[in-house]
Amino acid sequence: MTQLQSLQSQFQQALLQEQPMDTGLLNEQGAAHFGVYRTAYRARLRAALRDNFDVLPRVMGDDAFDALANAYISTHPSRHYSLRWYGHLLCGFMACNEALMDHPAMLDLARMEWALRHAFDAAPATPLTSAELADVPAKDWANLRFLLHPSVQLLDLQWAVGPIWHALKSGQNHMAPPEALNHHMLVWRQGMNTQWKSLAPIEAGFVQGLLKKHTFGQLCAALAEGVGEDRAAATAVNLLGELLSSGTLCSPA
Repeated sequence: MTQLQSLQSQFQQALLQEQPMDTGLLNEQGAAHFGVYRTAYRARLRAALRDNFDVLPRVMGDDAFDALANAYISTHPSRHYSLRWYGHLLCGFMACNEALMDHPAMLDLARMEWALRHAFDAAPATPLTSAELADVPAKDWANLRFLLHPSVQLLDLQWAVGPIWHALKSGQNHMAPPEALNHHMLVWRQGMNTQWKSLAPIEAGFVQGLLKKHTFGQLCAALAEGVGEDRAAATAVNLLGELLSSGTLCSPA
């Protein structure tokens, strides 16, 4: 390894691990400048995490979030050219480091926020229209498959974090702790606006079937177990209508 490569390697390790540089490599002025750069580097990454997880820092508080951010930065330094994507491993990191969270609901809140960020940047797609759906012959419905918008995500959550997110976005600063609630949340983008909705079990099961690219016939068969065969088709059509109006369906495959 050349002297320059060695210096670069030591510089990187000292920067990422927040350690001082070897005193033999830098003079006093250089060491001082490096300290400023190292501090600015980590501060910029913390700021990026605050931007990418807007509500989470406000719920956790500055000290707790900074402690989480510093631990994350040490484990997962930025490796992407854009800070927009910095934090893509934060949810997994939080799941493995529960001691850094004051409340387990913080993980669900982080998952919700990252899903909304992902939905905003998802690829564009033309929503399916009711007129297009009406043109499908009745004989083709059983084998019809529906394509979900690229922004659609289905989250499996254990805490009611939606009300907290909404309250803080609305300017409220004080709220009760979240309640334990096993539920699914649908996240998507409609136009340029990100959306989310907590789903009833029957809705979540239907969306899960769509994500697995089940046919309309298969979707109805699954619904029949919960609502009965006589109501399955009508229920499926109603659920499709709700998804259609929300812009989560694209043209059928």
